[in-house]
Amino acid sequence: MTTLIAAALIAASLGGCGSSASDGSGSTPVSIALDWTPNTNHIGIFVADQLGYYKDEGLNVKILPYASTQPETLVSRGKADFGVGNQAGIAYARASGQDVLQVMANIAKTQYAIGVQASNKALQSPKDLDGKTYAGFGTPDEGPELKYVIKADGGTGVFKTITLNTTAYEAVYNGAADFTIAVTTWEGIQAELIGKPMRFFEFTDYGFPTQYSSVIESSNKYLKANPGTAKKFLAATQKGYQYAQENPVEAAELLVKANPQAIKDPKLAQQSALMLAGDGYYEGVDGKIGPVDAAIWKNYGSFLYSSKLLTGADGKPLASEPDWNGFFTNDYLPAG
Repeated sequence: MTTLIAAALIAASLGGCGSSASDGSGSTPVSIALDWTPNTNHIGIFVADQLGYYKDEGLNVKILPYASTQPETLVSRGKADFGVGNQAGIAYARASGQDVLQVMANIAKTQYAIGVQASNKALQSPKDLDGKTYAGFGTPDEGPELKYVIKADGGTGVFKTITLNTTAYEAVYNGAADFTIAVTTWEGIQAELIGKPMRFFEFTDYGFPTQYSSVIESSNKYLKANPGTAKKFLAATQKGYQYAQENPVEAAELLVKANPQAIKDPKLAQQSALMLAGDGYYEGVDGKIGPVDAAIWKNYGSFLYSSKLLTGADGKPLASEPDWNGFFTNDYLPAG
């Protein structure tokens, strides 16, 4: 999963990232930390940068490359003003006492799905995964989520797990593992393009609650100290994702132009952008791009809590379910 692992970030790139004081050009500096190599989850950010939406708001935005330190930690420590993460990451971090919360739903629809080789005729539904080998990423929610889906399909939910991180997909491609969790809007398309298509079982098709697989996050400390800057940044970012909704091919070209070394195959970016725009991934509450849905936080958060996956600063499972309204805010998004 693109949001589950990361490589090292050069420490120098973090210096001074938490400040919103004007720089020498008169623009206000803002930083946002990515959770993975540039991909279409980040498309609105790069569009806003490339088309001058941030500049129009008087902002000088620095996009920090993904790091071994999670975006939630960078944001909570003031090393980044904003970050790209996911709902589970925020839930874990905030439950343990870190100052981080969701401020925008850049992707409104779950992208995660269970992936198997399309050529593997023995794996036709989740119950067929009983006793098979899962190639995973080491996050605590993976096992309970997979067990939920398999049992919902009539299986026992018992399977083997090997933690492989980035090589999980290759393990499924070459038959070393039977299934993994993939992002359908990126790895799913990539598998098709390299001639190793996958069959997917969507979590929500088996009663599992929707979750935000990509979010934009910040900290209460930063938001309260810089409300105007935060609103300008999110307005420009929302405009970037709106552009991607209305002009997916052009948005993909801008993403590739900004990241020629990271995105080697323009077809992957284009097909992913078309899927996101065409299949309703951007538009959430009332068909709008950006607002966070409280029901998604309540339903998925309750799953994490009831599964005893949330621990406090003392490392022990939370004794009571949190107020999920504190894990997000829509207050800094454009009105209307």
